[in-house]
Amino acid sequence: MNQTNLVTIDTNNYESMAKAMGIATESNSNEKKAQQLPRFRIHHTPIIGGDEVLVKGGTYKLEIPDGETLYGKTATIRPFMQRYMYKRFVKNNSAKAGEPLGIYHKTVMSDTLNKDLKDNQGGFNCGKPAGWIQDFDALPDKTKELIKQIKRVRVIFGLVDLHGSTNASGKDVEFETTPFIWEIDNRDAFKTIGANFTKLAKMKCLPVQHTIALATEERKLPNGSVFYLPTSTLNLSEKVSLSDTDQTMFADFLSWIENYNQYIVSEWNVEASAKAVDEDMATAVSNIIEDDSDFVDVDKS
Repeated sequence: MNQTNLVTIDTNNYESMAKAMGIATESNSNEKKAQQLPRFRIHHTPIIGGDEVLVKGGTYKLEIPDGETLYGKTATIRPFMQRYMYKRFVKNNSAKAGEPLGIYHKTVMSDTLNKDLKDNQGGFNCGKPAGWIQDFDALPDKTKELIKQIKRVRVIFGLVDLHGSTNASGKDVEFETTPFIWEIDNRDAFKTIGANFTKLAKMKCLPVQHTIALATEERKLPNGSVFYLPTSTLNLSEKVSLSDTDQTMFADFLSWIENYNQYIVSEWNVEASAKAVDEDMATAVSNIIEDDSDFVDVDKS
């Protein structure tokens, strides 16, 4: 529709009317950053206060942006969706006091790992070679070390209830059902939680209509230290009815993922462009050196 021909208000043609009314760019001019989601994870190390254990290791914790971190002995989650990604932590060995100990290389989130995923360093898969690696031992040591550093991550979005919730001081606190993001990068935990989604998929059940009860189990390292893995029980006997609030929450999670992916892709564009310039410069310098090798110094001939 030609904007100059608009003489009446057509409520069924938002794009044209928004342009005519001068608000077409308003949704972009004040573009919001992705709202930070509370981060859910297992707390491995006990919190000690004097001679007292305030929070035991092996509890679940929820890190609330601009709020306090809460802990629970067990938890129940209602997963709305899952995604996959790769991440790699790169240490900053020269970090001084107050400086970051390192940075995370991260890819976009996807509903499958069976494709290359752009990362925030201008590459793919945080450096992990594409395709199936048939003979890991045949790879160069440098490549093997790189692959070991790259984590396959299952990312869960949903609602969580912490049971027996306390703050870091060990004081009981009331807890309300809260949205969360859970990045699961431990290999065993990845499989444990994934088994619930596999079962739901085989039964053609939507994750959002079921809950998963979570506890933890202790595992020991050779040096005597301990860490914890999740245990889970999928509730298939009860089916959660969907509400309008659930529909809004579902849309919010999708929007969060979209915003996150847009950020990673924008970082990829910047880094990839920089790498391309560096490669062009290196090629140009190499060509100049090759051309100089054909130059004959008359004074020395």
